[in-house]
Formats: sequence, C-alpha cells, structure tokens
Amino acid sequence: MSKSLFRSILAIATVAVSTAATTAAVGAQEGLSIFISADMEGVVGVVTGDQLGPGGFEYGRFREFMTAEVNAAIDAARAAGATRILVADSHGNGENLLIERLPSDIQLVRSWPRPLMMMQGVEEGFDGAIFIGYHASTSNSQGVRAHTMSSASLTSVKINGHPMSEGGINALIAGHFGVPIIMVSGDDAAVAEVQEYVGAIEGAVVKWNYGFHSARTVMPEESYRLIGEKVRTAIRRIDDFEPLRLPDGPIEVDVSFKNYMPAEILALLPIVERVDSHTVRFMGRDMVEVSRFMHFVTRYDVSTTP
Repeated sequence: MSKSLFRSILAIATVAVSTAATTAAVGAQEGLSIFISADMEGVVGVVTGDQLGPGGFEYGRFREFMTAEVNAAIDAARAAGATRILVADSHGNGENLLIERLPSDIQLVRSWPRPLMMMQGVEEGFDGAIFIGYHASTSNSQGVRAHTMSSASLTSVKINGHPMSEGGINALIAGHFGVPIIMVSGDDAAVAEVQEYVGAIEGAVVKWNYGFHSARTVMPEESYRLIGEKVRTAIRRIDDFEPLRLPDGPIEVDVSFKNYMPAEILALLPIVERVDSHTVRFMGRDMVEVSRFMHFVTRYDVSTTP
C-alpha cells in the first residue's frame, strides 16, 4: 500500500479578486458536511500525562484548550461554508470536550465503545474530515506521547505490512465511506506523518517535539488562529483531496503487544493467527471490520461491567 494515494495537487496561481468574486468562491462550498475527530496529545502545550487525564493536575485547564481548538475548527469551517458539523471526542474516556462551550447546532459523539472508534459517525456521509490534536504513531521515534491506540499495551499496528498511526487508520476508515481527510493539527511529527499517509493536506503545527515528554509550543491563542486558517484553506480547496482507500480484498492487520499474554489469549480465537510471541494477525473484509477488531483488542476486559 502506498502511503500517498492523492493525485498531484494542481498549482493554483495567486490572483487579485474582487470582494464579489471572493464571496462567490466561498459560497460555492456552502452546504458541506464536515466531520471532526479530536484527540488531546496534539493539543497546544500538552507534553505529559499531567494534561491528559482526570488524575493530572493540569487536565481541567487543558480540556479548555482542547475545546477551544475544536471551536476554532468549527468556526473556520462555518466561515468557509460548512453547514453540518459532527465532532467525535476521541481521547481517553471520550468525555473531554466541554459541551456547554460548543455551538448549540453541532452534534457530539462521546465515550465508548463505538464500532468506528475515533471516527464514529463518519459513516453518515461527509464531504471532508479534520483531525484536531493528533499525535505520532508508536512506530515513530519522534513525537510527543507517540503511540498507536494504546500507549500502555501496543508496540506496533500494521495494515498490509505497513506501520500505522491513528491518523492513518482513521484516514482509511474515512476512506471506506468516501470521505477525504483535509486537515490535521498536532505536533510536527504527527502532522508530517498524517501528510505522508494521505498527501498534501493542510497541517497546523502547534508545537515541535523534543521527545516523548517535551516540546516547544506556541501559545493557545496562536494555535486557535493557525487551526482556523488551515481549516478555511482546506475547505476552500476541498476538491483537491481524495479519500485514502485500500485495494479491494482482505485487509491484513498485525498487532504487537508489549506483553506476550494478550497474543496468547487472542490466538485462541479461530479468526486470529499468532505470528510470533507478541504479535497476532487478523484478516478483515474491510476497514469497518478492521475497526471493530481493533476496538475489541484495545477495549475488552473480562472484568468489564455496565
């Protein structure tokens, strides 16, 4: 699978336009539906677990920053002509965004489980999808809090032999429904990784990683400005983007664990093959089936209760 399935982006000459022409260009995008998947590790200023969960002393403040970044994307999408927006709160417990601070006319996906994971709701049909607050993959030697789906349990996720990030997996899920990824925000490693998978989409770099737990970061207001700018640009050139799709046929998924026991237990299932001591393989019919399997792998616990 080639990581970049986009056609070559046409060079667009910069020309002087009248106010009327500018209004017409924006108006041509009216009625668009936009999906936003929001994570937290790539939010401005985030560097450690202190910002990422209810037990962290800065979590409350950084929920506000995460919400403000999502609102910056929403406001910019509207300014560019979007009329329908669905947001998936896709970090941690899925209950991070402050719903009272979101616009009253959007809809929000919260908590777990959900079959399409971070992309739940995209199956309803959207013109473009946006990633806010994304991070790099567990296979990447760079990136703040770099991991794929579970920093505690997984060391690698491969699809058809290629290491994947959450951004790559989510782009393939969106692509299954014909939805292109048009913009991503996060640290420099995360933005570069998503662009490597899907092509020359718009990217808002809000911090530059020094390591797993350190970064140089812009200030919150600058992140909101930059996200808004990139979203507006992305929607205005939305016809340049194509969905990331896999060739027809079974999809091979290899999942490697930090410990051997999950691989041993999962291999008891007839649909799972144990590749080595820490790795299992699953063959999915499509990305919906792959998503369901991955969600099971990362969420199931025998002690799970309502």
